Amino acid sequence: MDILHISRPLPIAGLEDIPAPSTDADAPRTLLIRCPVANATPLVQAEAIAVEASVAEVWLKDERGRMGLGSFKALGAAYVIARDAQDAKAAGTTYVTASAGNHGLSVAAGAAAFGARAVIYIANTVPDAFAERLAEQGAEVRREGATYEDSMAAAEKAAADQGWELLSDGSWPGYTDRPFHVMEGYLALMAEVIEEMPAPPSHIFLQAGVGGLAGACAALARQHWGDAPRIVVVEPEAAPALHGSIVAGCPVESSGPESAMGRLDCKMPSLIALKGLAADADAFALISEAEAEAGAGLAMVAGMGSTPSGAAGISALIALDDAQRDALGLDARATVLCILSEGPEG
Repeated sequence: MDILHISRPLPIAGLEDIPAPSTDADAPRTLLIRCPVANATPLVQAEAIAVEASVAEVWLKDERGRMGLGSFKALGAAYVIARDAQDAKAAGTTYVTASAGNHGLSVAAGAAAFGARAVIYIANTVPDAFAERLAEQGAEVRREGATYEDSMAAAEKAAADQGWELLSDGSWPGYTDRPFHVMEGYLALMAEVIEEMPAPPSHIFLQAGVGGLAGACAALARQHWGDAPRIVVVEPEAAPALHGSIVAGCPVESSGPESAMGRLDCKMPSLIALKGLAADADAFALISEAEAEAGAGLAMVAGMGSTPSGAAGISALIALDDAQRDALGLDARATVLCILSEGPEG
């Protein structure tokens, strides 16, 4: 595993007009409290993982049952569509996006709940099981290209050609309002963690695709816990979107082979997330496919079955060598927080 340490805040060129992540957790929670399936998800102490990682405690925020959709993503796009519904702008609208699975589920569920339509573009590499789940939520599923970026380009073109509402969890110049509020929706899970943890964690491991989850959670963690927690962002070696941009000092598109961490296999970061994490994260880790499988396997053995994407934070924690642990100040007294971001496939 490769890990890059930074001195916060790290200046990143080209983000002057990009907003930082929201820290207004009350906004999504006020809307979500009206939803009958929007209960808080569990925060679980994982003793077996703590033993394997040689730390005092490991806490897992278990998002596998979130709103019946199996992932934290349920908090994002559905929240944005609910905001539109408050302003009577959702019914009859066609929302279009690209997704590796879970974001699309949130768009589809939100659209179905508020009388809208969802069109989801997915890459040819996305498993059929995810396509079927999207269709079950009422979405029209279209396959386009070999990568997430290809499917995103197709979604953008469809929005422009058809006059549809683009609802992406990534952000770029000229497109920040929707993803800003998608990330704001994710704050609900971190607010639950802050309320439930008996004491602040010493270390937080946050997996990232485009970076929305990591950026939102890191921003709220800093607001409530200050500089004390060491925050580590975890990406696949095959998709170092944030890591590569941090090294370059500006947003860059990464390249690499297809990753088994499908929900994290994104080559371009969300600019909102990049701006936030350059200020809030302490380190950026890249894990191999084998390390990802080891973390998912440990989660399964611990009774917390997930995927290589969902358990990537655990994977990075147990992959640290002695020198990397020392650099992070991670020892037998550490209290670690990870997000189990999705349930097992199938």
